[in-house]
Amino acid sequence: MVAEGFGLKGPRGWAFRGVSVDAAAGSLVTIEGPSGSGRTCLLLALAGRMRATEGHAEVGGFALPRKMAAVRRISALGPVTGVSDLDPALTVAEHLRERALLQRRFDGSPLALLRPRAERAAASRARIEAALAAAGLDLATLPKAERTSVRDLERLEALRLSIALALIGAPRLLAVDDADLKLSESARAEAWALLRSVADSGTTVLAVCSEAPGGTVTVRTDATTTTATTATTDAETPAEAKTDAETGTGTDADADTDTDTDTEKGAADALAETGRA
Repeated sequence: MVAEGFGLKGPRGWAFRGVSVDAAAGSLVTIEGPSGSGRTCLLLALAGRMRATEGHAEVGGFALPRKMAAVRRISALGPVTGVSDLDPALTVAEHLRERALLQRRFDGSPLALLRPRAERAAASRARIEAALAAAGLDLATLPKAERTSVRDLERLEALRLSIALALIGAPRLLAVDDADLKLSESARAEAWALLRSVADSGTTVLAVCSEAPGGTVTVRTDATTTTATTATTDAETPAEAKTDAETGTGTDADADTDTDTDTEKGAADALAETGRA
């Protein structure tokens, strides 16, 4: 994943701007910042779901925004509120069966449909079991096993289910919004351990959070400006990661007055394009 000067502007301002990142395949990349600073918009743009308006990026060898469809084919969304929410009325088993059927119908080879029904069912079960194992979700530990409704899941269990659903398609990029939202300290540690294990398996993980852990490639967004910080590792301190506005290296457009409200409006406009707002 590579980006330089990446930005997205809506009718009422910038959702994010000046993003630069360079991460190898299998990296854990975090987008850190306060709510309303364009974090989700940046996540969706790098996953090929939103069209950037300045700069360029490349994911898996595909250039953005020109090759958005190709990036969508190699990426998958974990939990993104308003975009890929779990249905609270469905059970865990129903979610898994639905995703496996969609995967087989739209992403599989047409020739696979000619295989015997039993063989197709066995392949789907194998995909589901592998995804559950990678997400660390043991159905036997749930209140009603696979018949447990999503509304009865704990926050960490729901996160694991969302990630399992995304991994059924064996994506090269996994995008996760609000990775540390409403988690206790111990549950947060488990969530980051899960995302690291997915990255260690070779899948690049892009995760939005309020506070990034050490050892990640980090992009920091700031609700008080229209810029995002460049990518850093845990070896760098926050003081070493400067925004374009702080270093004076931005474009003439940086001279525009940027406020919390402008950034939030820009992000809201951009999200409206996905049908989220």
